[in-house]
Amino acid sequence: MIALLDYGSGNLRSVHNALLKVGADVRVVRDAAELHGADAAVLPGVGAFDDCIHALEKQELLAATRTFIDSGRPFLGICVGYQALFDRSDEFNSCAAGLGIFKGNVVKFSAGEGLKVPQIGWNQLESIAPGCPLFRDINEGSYVYFVHSFFPRPEDPGIVATKTTYGETFASSVWRDNVFATQFHPEKSQKVGLQLLKNFKDHAETA
Repeated sequence: MIALLDYGSGNLRSVHNALLKVGADVRVVRDAAELHGADAAVLPGVGAFDDCIHALEKQELLAATRTFIDSGRPFLGICVGYQALFDRSDEFNSCAAGLGIFKGNVVKFSAGEGLKVPQIGWNQLESIAPGCPLFRDINEGSYVYFVHSFFPRPEDPGIVATKTTYGETFASSVWRDNVFATQFHPEKSQKVGLQLLKNFKDHAETA
């Protein structure tokens, strides 16, 4: 069973539907007790970093998420759910501490000539890390869908699973051991996104 963490994120339904479409056994969970028995977990997200962290904390899911990740079970963060895995964010003078699974801060795109922020739309995956289970059967140069003004800047380049260029090149996804995370929205990325979610489901079933 894949636990889909519900802390009030607006795109929960679309992630839920996409996971069901690839054949996943999904359960929406809202508290720590429901998370304990899951085989894998997905943390979706839209909106602000602090809102995500505070909502998780209020529902006692923040510490439970750390415990889940420490257990070695597969975990996928999406968009703000990706950013929440890092230490801190520069967004709106953020004061909340992230989960701290990865070292690094979440930063805003640098203002550049002709660069529209937020990035809204399709962009390409570059430098797909060899062997990453999340990107099995997904080709270099594939397009995925982004909606964001901020992105994590990992201190460890070894965790970067893909890069994407939008004015500057950033880590559009990361991977270390049992933890995967994407800045883009696989649930909005059509065939490529469904393949990615299927890969996560398949990995969870064999982990």
